[in-house]
Amino acid sequence: MPEHIGELPYGAAGSYSRSRPLPPYRGILAVDAKDFTGRPAIEHEVISRVVPELLRTALIRTELGELWNDRKFPASTGDGYVFGFDPSLMPFVIHPLLLTLQDVLTDHNILSHGVAPVRLRVSLHIGPLPDTGDEFSGNGTARNDTHRLLDSRPVKAVLASHKANITHVAAILSDRCFQDAVASGYTGRHPDHFVEVAATVDGKPFLQQAWIYVPQPSGPLHEELPSGDDAAREPLKKPARPVEGGERETRRVRNSAPNGNVNTGTVHGGQSVTNSHVAGDHVAGNKAGRVRGFQGDQVRGDKYQGRQ
Repeated sequence: MPEHIGELPYGAAGSYSRSRPLPPYRGILAVDAKDFTGRPAIEHEVISRVVPELLRTALIRTELGELWNDRKFPASTGDGYVFGFDPSLMPFVIHPLLLTLQDVLTDHNILSHGVAPVRLRVSLHIGPLPDTGDEFSGNGTARNDTHRLLDSRPVKAVLASHKANITHVAAILSDRCFQDAVASGYTGRHPDHFVEVAATVDGKPFLQQAWIYVPQPSGPLHEELPSGDDAAREPLKKPARPVEGGERETRRVRNSAPNGNVNTGTVHGGQSVTNSHVAGDHVAGNKAGRVRGFQGDQVRGDKYQGRQ
């Protein structure tokens, strides 16, 4: 066993000076109550106490009571709660725990009798963190990133844009968490339930790939979020879909039409635009955004009228 394993390096001179064993890998769960600072001060203590109790109730309902009993470095953050756990249980924390937490919050808010509902942002991550058992336990980059994800713009925007009486939980998963637990097939939720985003935090030099999951959605996810930095609103680009022969499918269509619409950019799927002469309205300006449903013009009568 190498010497000085128990010593803690102080200052930059201690870092990178010799090899040390990694701390145990932990799953990390952090939650935050929406609009906590906007509540009357008299409600703050009540919310601080009820948030961990709601978590405990959801874990018991999901038959994960032992995870609560064995939680590592638990701590109240005032408007939320954080703790570490055995990372092998991460698939169960993603599902069904988050869905159960949505149900627990629904029941709680219905019985609150007019009190503003408790709505939670949830952040999930995996990484090495020391567990010294004292007040300084659980500190490290993985813990910091968990809280940055919790405060990131995409998850805040999702919860703000969904209906307060329906959606009570919005979760954000680190890419490490998603790849290990969801994309690998261990979680009982298809990857299509998750939306890829670039997580940024206002005023912080933070940008990470992450995944949004909303157990009970009631509004837009990524494409219609409130305006802001493009990185916070748009999902990170996914690799082009493989096609036969091992090539990647990337279709770039460039169209131009005199006195007509100009359509440029990357198009997934089939699209054809042909404009030689334009009969009808001339539209100036930009036509952008994601359009759902029928996108073509419906013409009644003689479509060649005006071209003779």
